[in-house]
Amino acid sequence: MSDERVAGRGRSGPDRTAAAKPDGSHDGPAAAQGPKTDQPGRLAMQPEDSSEANAKGTMTRRGALKVIATTAAAGAVASCAPEDAVRGTDSAHESLSGFEPVPPTNPRAAGTLTDPDMLSPVVPWEMVLTDEEMRQVAALADVIIPADDRSPAASAVGVPDYINEFVSAPAHKDQLTQLRGGLAWLNRTAQERFGAVDFSALATVQRHEICDEICFEPNAPEALKPQARFFDGFRDWVSTGFWTTEEGMRDLGYVGNVPVPSWDGPPAEVLERLGLAGEDLG
Repeated sequence: MSDERVAGRGRSGPDRTAAAKPDGSHDGPAAAQGPKTDQPGRLAMQPEDSSEANAKGTMTRRGALKVIATTAAAGAVASCAPEDAVRGTDSAHESLSGFEPVPPTNPRAAGTLTDPDMLSPVVPWEMVLTDEEMRQVAALADVIIPADDRSPAASAVGVPDYINEFVSAPAHKDQLTQLRGGLAWLNRTAQERFGAVDFSALATVQRHEICDEICFEPNAPEALKPQARFFDGFRDWVSTGFWTTEEGMRDLGYVGNVPVPSWDGPPAEVLERLGLAGEDLG
């Protein structure tokens, strides 16, 4: 390995070939140039016990730590000081002082959700369906759930209002487009096939004739697959709106959401079927 490569790997400093004096100083040009640096622009750190460190203008490790600590403390004090007290200072950290976030003009950020008031519910958006569209929605809903001896028709328990609220929500624009497209097809078919003004003007048997073609997508003609998908989605809306009403729950025989004063355990026939008859389940 050459001397040049060895020298290239060493740290910059006094000429290693210069003769050293007994007190540790060096003769030659390197000593006359003042303190050496580890990197450009940085003072070389001297041992803390170097007696000539201050005399030669170099900085000891302890001195460097003092500068760092003092700078950090000054920044902390300036940033915590009252704004009017800091403005009059010449501190280099004045720009960091007196910072206080501007309070929002609205105490609650726009769009923040809150728990709904179930006792006094309020719908925060406008209803978009027209009176004509509401009549058509009611007519189609009653095809799906008509009145019988067990319960009233879907339109009688507010299902059209539920659907109107659902599709009017800002997040349900796609469903609104789907609904209006389906109603437009029903009205056009009613006019072309029966000469009626719209779907709601048809007799019950005529409504059924049209709906039978789209009520089950696997059996629908290929050209009517989109209309069948519309009908399938509309049926879900009607079912949800109807069977979440008190009348719909009674129609299902649902007995939940009712306080029970006492509990006698599962019926005997259920326990017997499960092989638990006579078992102590307490």
